[in-house]
Amino acid sequence: MADNNNKKSRRRSFITFFTIIFTTYGLVNFYIFLRGWQALAQYTQYKIYYVILFLLLSLSYIAGRFLERRSESFFNTIIIWIGSLYLAAMVYFLLILIVIDIFKLIYFLIPDFHLALFDNPEYNIISFITVVSIVTIATAIGFINAVHPRIKRITIPINKKAGKYKELKLALVTDIHLGTIISHARLRRIVRKINTIDADIVLLAGDVVDEDIKPVIKYNLGEILKLIKSKLGVYAITGNHEYIGGVEPAVKYLVAHDIIELRDQIVNLDDSFYIVGREDRSARGFGGKQRKPLNELMGNIDRNCPIILMDHQPGKLHEAQDNGVDLQVSGHTHHGQLFPFNFITKKIYELSYGYKKIGNTHYYVSCGVGTWGPPVRTSSRPEIVEIKMRFED
Repeated sequence: MADNNNKKSRRRSFITFFTIIFTTYGLVNFYIFLRGWQALAQYTQYKIYYVILFLLLSLSYIAGRFLERRSESFFNTIIIWIGSLYLAAMVYFLLILIVIDIFKLIYFLIPDFHLALFDNPEYNIISFITVVSIVTIATAIGFINAVHPRIKRITIPINKKAGKYKELKLALVTDIHLGTIISHARLRRIVRKINTIDADIVLLAGDVVDEDIKPVIKYNLGEILKLIKSKLGVYAITGNHEYIGGVEPAVKYLVAHDIIELRDQIVNLDDSFYIVGREDRSARGFGGKQRKPLNELMGNIDRNCPIILMDHQPGKLHEAQDNGVDLQVSGHTHHGQLFPFNFITKKIYELSYGYKKIGNTHYYVSCGVGTWGPPVRTSSRPEIVEIKMRFED
């Protein structure tokens, strides 16, 4: 009976989630389409091409993802790429059109407010070409930025002894989002960057897999993951996207390719320090199970040893401090990924991106090395983080 209730709850969560997503997507695209249609009022000969192009762009991502779950093909990949790039363009079309419409509203409501552009008989076509040009340039710049991750380096002093270790070098990698978009070439570049750090430990803090595991298997991306070099191992936790796409097959695949998954689990390395890996918060909504409270998970830990906590979503930061964690690493936010969404993530999360210290606990939230949806970044530079933990003598 309980199992049936859990299944119904998960089904409701999926239905609610995707209903909101598709409704919002449809309304946004209707608004963009309508404004473009109005701009071409005097150019009726081009409207049929506009309709065909708009439908191709706006439906590509949904169609590609739908087809991807049934079969893998080069055609599906092309469709997904077109749709993914359009997602970024859609955001900027929406923002620019809203700004234009605000100015137009002011223009019509305030008699003394004049803009020469609005008085130009060619205003519609001029604005159409200008908006398309700005959006195309912004999307192209964001794409170039997204495929060139950097290594960010920070040093954190820890007021504890760590056995034989005076210093520990971590490579923190979050939000790779492996799949159709982030595949062979991107993953190879990421792995090469990781290996230049020569890390003691590599931490994959969630969303290693984008959604569906099928393209990851098809492209054999696990063999590239096995090329990651780490003296003490590669440790990972689940993220919300593993749950959205099917957590068990994703985890099974990663474990089969030398990734050590910590799912509400703790590992003690060399009797010197601990790594704590939490199950993602999505476990309840998409997996039908409750993750362990942190105080229960850490009940038997020797708090005289350094403690590193991986928690994909950086919510309730005080929990780590209350339980004596020395370093918490997280991802998830992408720092908005697309400007100006970074301002929204700053409002949602106590720490949307970067380093913070609360009491004796250090926190680092990475903006991630990959992308979700559009392969475009305009709010931050993708990163792999080298963290040097220096312990007291």
